[in-house]
Amino acid sequence: MAAGLDRLPGLVAGSLPSGAGGRPARVRSAGVPGRDPDHRHPAVTVARSVAVGLLAAAVLAGCTLDESGSPAEQMTAWLATSVGGAAVGQVEVDARNVDRALSRHEPASAVKTVCALLTTDAQTAIGNLPTPDTQTTDDLNTAYEDAAAAGNDCYNGAGGSAAVLRRSAAERTRLVPLLTTALDRMTSIIGRTPSTSTTLAPADNNDPFGG
Repeated sequence: MAAGLDRLPGLVAGSLPSGAGGRPARVRSAGVPGRDPDHRHPAVTVARSVAVGLLAAAVLAGCTLDESGSPAEQMTAWLATSVGGAAVGQVEVDARNVDRALSRHEPASAVKTVCALLTTDAQTAIGNLPTPDTQTTDDLNTAYEDAAAAGNDCYNGAGGSAAVLRRSAAERTRLVPLLTTALDRMTSIIGRTPSTSTTLAPADNNDPFGG
């Protein structure tokens, strides 16, 4: 998963992509509580319309988890196959890119682009769930939903709504502690801290600890 702002030229300014690689965004929640419907981007409405189907897909996905081995072995296997650590790192990178674009007072189109990336990568990360551990799944889902909400609010506020941008800032402030809680939980299960590097590993190296 590539990191940084070098990903931006591939996006069309002013549009909110539905998911990575052309896949539909996967959102386990039907929406973000307290959101003003008059300020939703059309892509959020689309996400709401498929929420029921995605919930069913998440349940089915839970049936495919490899439940053999110890909890540590199961979590390590999930991290290796889902690139779960890199997903955490990518969302963190996206949130920092939003902070940077806003602090530099970049044009609304540029701000919307980085905000769209945050939402898209958060939704894609939700699609990697569940993990083998219920608490970790809940922790990550909470973090990713917060990230998706922050991206949506940032996108919608980029046109000049200071109140919506403040809401996005508050959501991004919560994001890192939420992700840290999830990583701490995984570390307690495995006994090692998963790598959150977004640098693509060689095809024959699926070490989730960055080895």
